[in-house]
Amino acid sequence: MHNVAAIRSKFEVLRPFLDERRRRLWAAAEALVLGHGGITAVATATGLQRATIRVGIRELHASPTTSTEVSAGPAGGVQRVRAPGAGRKPLTAHDPDLVRDLEALVEPVTRGDPMSPLRWTCKSTRRLAAELVRQGHRVSYKTVAELLHALDYRLQSTRTTKEGTDHPDCDAQFAYLNEQTRACQQRGQPVISVDAKKKELIGDFTNGGREWRPAGHPEAVRVHDFLDRQLGQALPYGVCDVAANQGWVSVGIDHDTAAFAVATVQRWWEQMGRPTYPTTTELLITADSGGSHSSHIRLWKTELQRLADETGLRITVCHFPPGTSKWNAIEHRLFCHITQHWRGRPLVSLEAIVNLIGHTTTRRGLTVRAELDTGTYPTGVKVADADFAAVQLQPAAFHGDWNYTIAPHSNAQVIK
Repeated sequence: MHNVAAIRSKFEVLRPFLDERRRRLWAAAEALVLGHGGITAVATATGLQRATIRVGIRELHASPTTSTEVSAGPAGGVQRVRAPGAGRKPLTAHDPDLVRDLEALVEPVTRGDPMSPLRWTCKSTRRLAAELVRQGHRVSYKTVAELLHALDYRLQSTRTTKEGTDHPDCDAQFAYLNEQTRACQQRGQPVISVDAKKKELIGDFTNGGREWRPAGHPEAVRVHDFLDRQLGQALPYGVCDVAANQGWVSVGIDHDTAAFAVATVQRWWEQMGRPTYPTTTELLITADSGGSHSSHIRLWKTELQRLADETGLRITVCHFPPGTSKWNAIEHRLFCHITQHWRGRPLVSLEAIVNLIGHTTTRRGLTVRAELDTGTYPTGVKVADADFAAVQLQPAAFHGDWNYTIAPHSNAQVIK
């Protein structure tokens, strides 16, 4: 095998002193000296096309007097390799509509062509070239790739960043939420982040990710992910105490309602919150704007009133602006670690789900507790106006629809 690295090193030293023709002749001479496989080796080392090196070989074999490519330049200047205007013209010079038609295929909507034949097709360079040829252009898929690069197109995957239209008070709400969180933690009061994790099918279904197993013996799962009516599905709802680096997850089997959400917060308080904060009088809950804990759901607020009365806690809620649920702390402080912990393992039973969640840990000391909640939480529960009027609701001065406090009734019987 020829020493490609040595040829490349030699070429890099000579490159600044070689014009186009001399590069071709030098490469041809090197290829001839190397013998069999020389053209390939030189092409690999220099980046020149094999066809270019073959042209140089033909020139070396021809009589020097027959070459007319070099013409005299200005007095005292460098000689030209080609006469003015010589050389192969770019394809776009002969076909000025090529770039326009190519962009119409790549971005049909933005280019004003919603009826593009490739709108619903994978736009590989071969498909693009084939459609351009059908339209009358003479172009190869390699040329299409070069044109796309020249137009600053690159192969890219999708990016999960869009959640919805930004609210005009989005930044102000984040600042308010951070201020409330910091002030509450400085007073030694708990701050929790709540949310529902996605529903999980129970059974031997596929689960994303991979796990170490004997080679050639992956765990067999069902081909289709259809709900098994006997096993049902699990509804994990989580509470994350960021300051204490603790998490609680209730695994429900009925419905994800506001009553289920508040019941989960109550379980966290009884099992983890009260032992960690024995003298607390306040609780700050951060939640996104949708789901069972939406700020527009009456049942969420009436259930929080019940919790406040039973615990004696003054409960403040701050909602994230619409379309910003990914910023909720529970997503990247608890749920992502649970998903990583059970990757590649079928969730064959409720017991398996509870145990996998409860054994989730991180190197930074996250601890998680999980329990099965077999309670029933019917949907469609209506809250009467009189019951809602009894809620001790205190909207904040800034966006009272997102930020509010529910105080316990003075005559409430606190459950110890």
